[in-house]
Amino acid sequence: MSTTAIYPGTFDPITYGHIDLINRAASLFDRVIVAVAVNPGKKPVFTVDERVQLARETLPGLANVEVCGFNGLLVKVAVDMGANIIIRGLRAVSDFEYELQLATMNRRMQSQVETLFLTPAENLSFVSSTLVKEIAMLGGDVSEFVAPCVQAALNAKLPDAGHQR
Repeated sequence: MSTTAIYPGTFDPITYGHIDLINRAASLFDRVIVAVAVNPGKKPVFTVDERVQLARETLPGLANVEVCGFNGLLVKVAVDMGANIIIRGLRAVSDFEYELQLATMNRRMQSQVETLFLTPAENLSFVSSTLVKEIAMLGGDVSEFVAPCVQAALNAKLPDAGHQR
């Protein structure tokens, strides 16, 4: 029996922390779907299509990983795509309460879909898309947190990105 996992997120932008979790998931499951969310509650820097494209550019060579955009209820998308596992990343204890709430609600809506928590490598445990965007907006160097194509996209999208103050 093949196993399909779905790793959802806004990925605005995708970071080396995300990529680390995707690589870990790709070694554990037959198929991994990186599901880039349209999240009306957030104001992303990149459109969903741009985020999907950046994710694809940063994940070459992973034959069992696919990237798609989605809008709507995650558990419905998971079931529709044949995924029975949701991958969620935990960077710190502070992430756990919210993630546990999500996992419990998802299980309540679709009992056949399980949530699996993964932690990134220790050197990436502090990296978040929010911090990367803030550093870039303030002219800081984000090259150790994101792939070169993502840094270039941030530089093109944000007026002060890449310009040290």
